[in-house]
Parts: sequence; C-alpha cells; structure tokens
Amino acid sequence: MTLLVLVICSSFAFTQSPEVFNIEIEPMVITNTPGIRSFSWGKTDNGKWVIIGGRIDGLHQRQPFAAFLEAGNNKSVFVIDPVNEQTWSSDLSILPSSIYEQLQSTNQEFYQRDTTLYIFGGYGYSTTAGDHVTFPNVTAININGLADSVIMNGDITSFFRQTTDVHLKVTGSQIGYIDSTFYLVGGQLFDGRYNPMGPDNGPGFTQQYSDEIRKFQLNDYGLNLNISNYTTINDPANLHRRDYNMVHQIFPNEDTGYTVFSGVFDVNDLPFLNSVDIYSSTYIVNNNFNQYLSQYHSAKIPIYDSTAKAMHTLFFGGISQFYLDDSNNLIEDTDVPFVKTVSKVTRTSDGTMTETALHYIEMPALLGAGSEFIPVGEYIYHEDIIDIRSVPKTLIGYIYGGIESSDLNIFL
Repeated sequence: MTLLVLVICSSFAFTQSPEVFNIEIEPMVITNTPGIRSFSWGKTDNGKWVIIGGRIDGLHQRQPFAAFLEAGNNKSVFVIDPVNEQTWSSDLSILPSSIYEQLQSTNQEFYQRDTTLYIFGGYGYSTTAGDHVTFPNVTAININGLADSVIMNGDITSFFRQTTDVHLKVTGSQIGYIDSTFYLVGGQLFDGRYNPMGPDNGPGFTQQYSDEIRKFQLNDYGLNLNISNYTTINDPANLHRRDYNMVHQIFPNEDTGYTVFSGVFDVNDLPFLNSVDIYSSTYIVNNNFNQYLSQYHSAKIPIYDSTAKAMHTLFFGGISQFYLDDSNNLIEDTDVPFVKTVSKVTRTSDGTMTETALHYIEMPALLGAGSEFIPVGEYIYHEDIIDIRSVPKTLIGYIYGGIESSDLNIFL
C-alpha cells in the first residue's frame, strides 16, 4: 500500500478575507498501490490514472555499485482508480526492448495531449547498452486504450509507439506546451553510473547539462512520430538547472506560459533562487525574486484568481536549502534537507512575486520530493490551472508518490 495526500481547497474569493483560499491535506491509503517516485502519469477520460516509469526503491544510494539499480526500476504500468480505491497493473516486459527500457527509466519528461501521453527521455539501466544511459526517445501512449486493457488483463502492446531523436536525450528536465510547440527546458544528459566522487574516481560517466530551452513540434500521424521545427535558446547562467519545478502560469497580461522555479546547480553548487518566465516567443529571467522554501521537483498546484489577476503556485514538501523555524526565522542548511514545508509563491497583477510559508499546514511527514499533484479535473481555469473563483470547499486533487525520508539529511 502507499500513502496519498488529498488536497482540499476552501475558497474565500467572495468574502472580505485577506486570503483568497485555504488548503487542507488529508492522508489516504489505497491498498496495493505502489510507492513510486519521479514517474510519469496520465489520466483517462473517466478519471483513472496511468502511472509509468520512476523508481520503487526510494532515494538513490550514493555508492556507484548500488545507485539506480535495475531492480529498483518500475517495470510495470499501473492503473489507479482513486474514487473506488482500486489498482491494476501489467508487466511492461512484453513490449519491444527499446520501449520497455525507456519506460522503466526515472526522471522522464511527460505531457498529455488530448488522450495521448508522451514520455520523453529518462535515465536508467539499459540491457542493450549494458550500462546506465539517458534515453533518446519519445514514446506515445494511448491512455484510454491502455488503461482498459490493463484492467481487462489484455494485450497492451498496440497502445505504444516510439521514435528516436538525439535532441530528446534529456533527463531531469521539464516539458511544456504552448501554441502547438513543445518546450523542453533544462535537464541533463547523463550516461554511466552515478558517482558523487566524480568521473575520475571510480566508475566514469558523461554528464552534460542542456542549458537550453529546446522548442519543437511533435508530429503525430496516428502511426508514426517525428520532430520538426527544432530550435534552441541557450543560457548557461540561468538554464543550467535540473530536477526543478516548472509550473503553468497566467501572466499579468493574461498570456499563458511557464515559470521555471529553483532547481540545481548554480555556479556555487547550490540550488538556484531566481526564476525564469517562459513565453511563446521569449523568456525573461527574474532576478528580483528569490525562492527559498522549495528547491527540488515536488508536487505543485497552479491557482489563478481572475478577479485580482493574481497567480498563486503552491509547493508541497520536498527538498530545500532553507526552512522556517518555530519563530518564523529563515534557516539555511547547505546540505539541502528534506522538509515538510507547504509554501506559496504569488505573482500579483503588477508582476511582483512574493513567497510565503503556509504556517497553518505542513506535510504529514518528510514527503514530497519526486511526487506529483493529480487534479480531479474540475474547477479548471486553463488546462491544469485551478480557477479559485469557482472553487467551493472541495477536493481539488491528490498528491501521489515521491520519497518519504526518515531524516532531514538522510545522506549524512
């Protein structure tokens, strides 16, 4: 069994409260649902989740011989019904080896367009290569057909298609979609075994940060896939980051795009504090804002207030260089520990961004890193952005998966 967190939102949008909304979280357990972190997910038309990839062994080990072992790969596809609390699964090993190997990797990039889930890249052990690699593939998955087949214990092979493109050989990135164009932002190419002592001490590896926004169109003709109109924007100073949160946003001029929050590593080998706004035609680095309370990939929720034209982004737990003590003092820990903090970044109508901790709530444990927020699909303003002006006190979604740590600095 695994722990999920239900996210319940109470809107104050029609009152005189200085806060627009309140958040509650409640633990939930669905028997036979796996614990997975850093996975990809899609949702069927009837609200079931399809979970693919990621790791089932929690935080990776530091020793090269023990880090990212193949035995810890998630080698199944899981279908979860959160309402009726049921889980089904199928083994992915019946798929062609190129698809099977990519889909058991971790830190993939993924995006669902209509009823097709696209999974890009990812890092993991390849039997074909005889080593750990970053995969240069995109796999397209028919979400509805796959889920029905898994539930019925049928043949799943026809619901997957794949193509290879070296530009997609990225892990730890995030991917967005604006005006029919995909935006693959940051991340890295990592081939070989993880080794914290570096490539010249023990097992060697190749590590190359993307430092880019890679823009392209993915042409899907129902059978074949291909990449076209590929262009890049390179910025080593600001895009040299991975394992971060990129969140869908509505900007003050009502354009839609994404904001890149925090991530690792800057020139001092610490998390970034600034953010980067990505529009359809450009990007803007925001050095007037520092994000202290959430540094690594975690569950997050974009929430929009159309009356105030304010964009709120919530971050749940995870890993952070900073946290607040009981006296509300900002404490820095350069070991970057696991935290329970639930924080909010607000962008007001004049573009000013501020960060606050939600002191009335925290995660039930040192949870959040590598988890995902899966909305229920109601009260949506645009794609995955919650419309706070339409939300009563109700369930808005679930936080699923991720790492639960037993200590702040578990590596130590």
